[in-house]
Amino acid sequence: MAQSDKQTKFILDENEIPTHWYNIVPDLPAPPAPVLHPGTGQPIGPADLAPLFPMALIMQEVSSEKTIEIPDEVRDIYRLWRPSPIFRARRLEKALDTPAHIYYKYEGGSPAGSHKPNTAVAQAYYNKADGTKRLTTETGAGQWGSALSFACALFGLECTVYMVKASYYQKPYRKSMIEAYGATIYASPSTQTQSGRKVLAESPDTPGSLGIAISEAVEDAATHDDAHYSLGSVLNHVMLHQTVIGQEALKQMEKAGEYPDVVIACVGGGSNFAGLTFPFVGEKLRQGKKTRIVAAEPTACPTLTKGVYAYDLGDTVGLTPLVKMYTLGHTFIPPAIHAGGLRYHGDSPLVCQLLDHGLIEAVAHPQLRVFEAAVQFARTEGILPAPEAAHAIRSAIDEALAAKAAGEKKVILFNLSGHGHFDMGAYDAYFAGKLEDFDYPDEAIAEALTHLPKVG
Repeated sequence: MAQSDKQTKFILDENEIPTHWYNIVPDLPAPPAPVLHPGTGQPIGPADLAPLFPMALIMQEVSSEKTIEIPDEVRDIYRLWRPSPIFRARRLEKALDTPAHIYYKYEGGSPAGSHKPNTAVAQAYYNKADGTKRLTTETGAGQWGSALSFACALFGLECTVYMVKASYYQKPYRKSMIEAYGATIYASPSTQTQSGRKVLAESPDTPGSLGIAISEAVEDAATHDDAHYSLGSVLNHVMLHQTVIGQEALKQMEKAGEYPDVVIACVGGGSNFAGLTFPFVGEKLRQGKKTRIVAAEPTACPTLTKGVYAYDLGDTVGLTPLVKMYTLGHTFIPPAIHAGGLRYHGDSPLVCQLLDHGLIEAVAHPQLRVFEAAVQFARTEGILPAPEAAHAIRSAIDEALAAKAAGEKKVILFNLSGHGHFDMGAYDAYFAGKLEDFDYPDEAIAEALTHLPKVG
């Protein structure tokens, strides 16, 4: 009898926290596409990024080293919540009457309630070492803003957060949490920056977007010598820092005596998806594992499932470099769905490259089916998930039901990237029947794509 038939919770000793981050770049079948300067269209170098990031993070961004050592001070802070547990969802399995074994890696036990501190702490550490006084950033649902505010408090850094307006008003307690950690927060678009004022002049009733908030945060950092910019997703060094999740999961699945047939995570910019899946993709590339890797996203922001693979700006106004990714167009303004962390027009170039090479797959879910899955999970496993993470739960349930229909004993692993304790307004709306499904119109996507930069 496998050990997994006896246990529900699989934990590691704190000494088993990874000592190095895993860099997937050397294992890729082709080098990543170069990042281009928005003005010249030519590949950028470290000097072009120096106004925004400390050199240590820039070197990680362009690194071809397979592993990068985690500083002891960062690892010591990780011990506040790492290693995070893996649970087998036995009660959910029973409710579904499926032969599948469902496991989930739970990242909601961090101080900020999600996976985001894995990179926030690292970025604050390197910025402090570089002499930075203040960090600027954007946040969608508020989880990244909470995480960076927490990390800045630990290292004595000031923090300025531009939160997407729709989420700012939907999730007021995220704002309170960010302020409790000592950060300053603005609803984006704001009047604090030229970028924000420009958007407000053109569209005063806009719900905001991550692209707009990024423009504001980048402008703030670029126009103040004592500030740097910090991004919670998309960039290579962010994906790198999150791989502590998947490295732990590999050890925990070994303790469970099983190896996943399917690994699932939700995708907005790609950070929690990369964190869990990149170590498994690495084994797939190096060892020929047959594991399916599934990215789950909302139909309201179908970047991977309906976007085009092209060079685009990372922000709305045009202050960021051009990266090759699946995109809905940088002018894309998403609807105010409740999964605020999944409302980005693009995705991590590394995640997109894996999809382009057929190494991962993507699926989009409508909002009501996502909340249906979230409630079923809460009523069986007891954890109320964040709406973002509920997209992964939806995919896991669908995979388990498919296994039931086929009579297959499938092993499923997904990332429960955060709890939903600050999302009760969304759950209230769901129970009141006020949430609606929204499929982003193809014609709106087509129009947004007409604004893609021309790249030779």
